[in-house]
Amino acid sequence: MKLTGKNIVITGAASGIGRAMARRFKLEGAASIMIADINQAALEDVGKEVGAIPIATDVSREQDIKDLITAAEAEFGQIDLLCNNAGIGLGGGPETIDEDWQKIWEINVMAHIWACRAALPGMLARQDGYILNTASAAGLLSQVGSAPYAVTKHAAVAFSEWLAISYGDRGLKVSVLCPQAVRTAMTAGSGGGVASVNGMIEPEALCDTLIESLDIEEFLVLPHPEVKTYMQRKSQDYDRWLKGMRRLHAQYGTDNWP
Repeated sequence: MKLTGKNIVITGAASGIGRAMARRFKLEGAASIMIADINQAALEDVGKEVGAIPIATDVSREQDIKDLITAAEAEFGQIDLLCNNAGIGLGGGPETIDEDWQKIWEINVMAHIWACRAALPGMLARQDGYILNTASAAGLLSQVGSAPYAVTKHAAVAFSEWLAISYGDRGLKVSVLCPQAVRTAMTAGSGGGVASVNGMIEPEALCDTLIESLDIEEFLVLPHPEVKTYMQRKSQDYDRWLKGMRRLHAQYGTDNWP
């Protein structure tokens, strides 16, 4: 997909990866951009900077997402690219309280489902549309120190796969963004933890890879190319891969999140 002349919606756009997407998509010639975030003040600043329409949105609420998609379709006529980018992270394992499991599940997984539930009818009716879901390398590998993050990012990848399988022959394009450490608010002050073993990149560098992947309509968007090698090792010898992950666990511990 070439972004010139396209109508785009981005969630989680007030900072970090989402803000970088909005800036880059504008430079790539997008016709219209609607941005969403729960942080309304910061969102409005990004809107003014890139000429995007800001819509305050709590992606943990399905009605907010429905309203966002309805507003975009009313404003643009159609959504060409929907970027389900909002996400959160937290540490812990099975002991993590239910309320936190539910919160991260709603934001990292259900928000993608709700957005697609609202936007897919229009895309499928015209047999054209693109879904970009932001997941993580943790969705392909795992996340030392955070069961909730690993589980929800795996689910985000699985949902993206399902969309591509189910609707790929009906005009829908799907990509899933799976970076390791990116310099955002989520990694601030931590150095990126285990996710930074291959270095921490800036959101702008991530967008370089993203534009390349969108251009060829590639499913896996891997700003850290090493992740593909890790995936291959995982599939070739799962037990050996688990031993390697246990070594990382011993090195970084369970208290280092992200």
